[in-house]
Amino acid sequence: MKKWFQIPPAYRKYVFVLWLLVIGPILFLFLLVTATSFGLFGELPTFEELENPNSNLASEVYSADQKTLGKYYIQNRVNIHYKDLSPNLINALKATEDVRFEEHSGVDIRGLMRVFVKTIVLHQDAGGGSTLTQQLAKNLFPREEMNKFKIVARKIKEWIIAVKLERNYTKPEILAMYLNTVEFGNNAFGIKSACTTYFKKDPKDVTIQEAAMLVGLLQAPSKYNPVRNPKTALIRRNTVINQLEKYKFITEAQSDSISKLPIKLKFQQEGHTEGLATYFREVLRQDLLKWCKEHKKADGTSYNLYRDGLHIYTTIDSRMQDDAEWAVREQLKELQNTFYDHWKGKVAWLDHPEIITDAMKKSDRYQAMKDSGATETQIKKVFDKKIPMTVFTWKGERDTVLSPLDSIKYYKMFLRTGFMSMEPQTGFIRAWVGGNDYKYFQYDQVKDGKRQVGSTFKPFLYTLAMQEGYSPCYEVPNVPVTIIDGNGKAWTPSNSDGKYGGMLSLKEALANSVNCVSAYLMKQFGPEAVVQVARKMGITSPIDAVPSLALGTADVSVYEMVGAYGTFANKGVWTEPTYILRIEDKNGVVLQDFVPRKVEAISEETAYLMLNLMQGVVQFGTGSRLRGSKFALSNPIAGKTGTTQNNSDGWFMGITPELVSGCWVGCEDRSIHFRTTTLGQGANTALPIWGYYMKKVLADPDLNYSHGEFERPSKPLNVELDCSKYKSPGGSSGKNDDFGIQ
Repeated sequence: MKKWFQIPPAYRKYVFVLWLLVIGPILFLFLLVTATSFGLFGELPTFEELENPNSNLASEVYSADQKTLGKYYIQNRVNIHYKDLSPNLINALKATEDVRFEEHSGVDIRGLMRVFVKTIVLHQDAGGGSTLTQQLAKNLFPREEMNKFKIVARKIKEWIIAVKLERNYTKPEILAMYLNTVEFGNNAFGIKSACTTYFKKDPKDVTIQEAAMLVGLLQAPSKYNPVRNPKTALIRRNTVINQLEKYKFITEAQSDSISKLPIKLKFQQEGHTEGLATYFREVLRQDLLKWCKEHKKADGTSYNLYRDGLHIYTTIDSRMQDDAEWAVREQLKELQNTFYDHWKGKVAWLDHPEIITDAMKKSDRYQAMKDSGATETQIKKVFDKKIPMTVFTWKGERDTVLSPLDSIKYYKMFLRTGFMSMEPQTGFIRAWVGGNDYKYFQYDQVKDGKRQVGSTFKPFLYTLAMQEGYSPCYEVPNVPVTIIDGNGKAWTPSNSDGKYGGMLSLKEALANSVNCVSAYLMKQFGPEAVVQVARKMGITSPIDAVPSLALGTADVSVYEMVGAYGTFANKGVWTEPTYILRIEDKNGVVLQDFVPRKVEAISEETAYLMLNLMQGVVQFGTGSRLRGSKFALSNPIAGKTGTTQNNSDGWFMGITPELVSGCWVGCEDRSIHFRTTTLGQGANTALPIWGYYMKKVLADPDLNYSHGEFERPSKPLNVELDCSKYKSPGGSSGKNDDFGIQ
């Protein structure tokens, strides 16, 4: 106060003004910080909220070999740790956004003074004064709509939050949190999604130039989008590279050489219709939604598949899945051309025009127009008008001009497929192909689709025979058999090749899918007993207990059939097909382990006898082309082909000691099909997919599947398996008890 009176009165007002200019803002800032701290402008986040910020985390689906198969999300965001980040990313981020990051404690006073002097006093562009920690605070707790005064208060809040973050987290943790929260455009939230979307890489593997491009995106993801704006993206990337040189993260020589490189993308926007196992992921999604609804978090709310960052570990092997998808493409692109040639100049639905009209009436376009009050004439006019569209082909998507009605006809002519591969001992499903392309054919043919199984159902009938004391060598006359059902109706099936006469062993009959022998067995045991066997082996679809069941009139899914055939390879024990191993929360805490059910369905001896019977299918029967030059598979294989009436459905079920795989091929509508058995039989349509797949799998040393024999039962067999020594020109080789023990 004494010094104040020593100042000449004429100058006191100037000193007072100067004091206000210096001390006033500091005092005002102090009061504002204090008021903010006490919640005058809204509550600050608690420590618990800092620990668990409210962000949307994608749930990830992992394969058995630890590859990411896909995600379920509202925002495509997956958190990672600092150790998973490339130093190139860290350096680019610091050089561009906060070079003094290691020196400050959340708020960079020196940086703020620089911004104040250059922006306010000198009117120069000084950039932003926010630290990475402040930006993280803003990302974790976004700003709401507010006036200018509240914006200042909000800014102070962010300072306080930044300081709290610095006190509770290490610098590496803050860097990782920041990169997990930012947006990179193209629906990529967080650095892991960005690296996958733009470069198909993990964050730890990005190069200097890739890191510079990604960090450059943060300023304006749309403006510097390398897909839509490659020139501006390149300029921005090089700006980041210059910053790296400026702050000595790289040398001048590195900067010069890297700046000259073009941006090389491996761009693939992540979505539910792209990537591996798209059909499987959709089936899994439906199961997970149900699981989330039934399971609660600690706060009592249900899990959210799209927000809670669950980790779902599956049994799918990405390598085998890739092999299966390749096998489907390899077969169907060739078979589809054959199908087109087969129907060239003819109309496949000529006798069933309702196929097209029904499909039109079920379409979204038709329903929308009908709901809006359009007349049939108006609707027909729209469906007949040609419009630009993109269609599926086996050579890739094609832009064309078609009417909606022509589009319906185009897709009706496509052959569809369902393929599944499972380890019978564990029940683990290793590959799942539910159709041609999920983007265009959004119906899963593995679990949801059910089609007539044809002769692939016969092994259930033969299983009953083996249980009842028959042997693979038991002979049956190859003559028509008539069965009278419960309604007094006679049923007499014919052989597909039209050949009759002589005696056939059961092994020969199954190998060549002889219908008369199947009718003979059905007459011995009755359809109800066959249904019971199928049920024990995991078939849950509705089955009519009628004599024609001997030829496979039931509609069953690929999923059920593969599970049932696994019983033969697993010594009579049915193991539930399983595709989820466990579910973890975002912190890696196991929420549920999944263990497949097991049921002893048939005896170990019966299972082995059936394997012997079905090996005949591949050795000398309808599956023998697997031994030919095209596939040249020499390992032990048991299998069964299946072809339904009019060649509407083609099947092949194949068993090796460690894998059971099944495949169906056919059109969406059963009335559209090959007109000859030569082309339409399962051996021609479905079997090659199995052959292509197994050839790939067995050739991969990393998969390490055995080429060895099927394991024999623990006890000696009570039947003879070498039928050649008992074959007689006109006589039967007798029942099982006529043979010695092998």
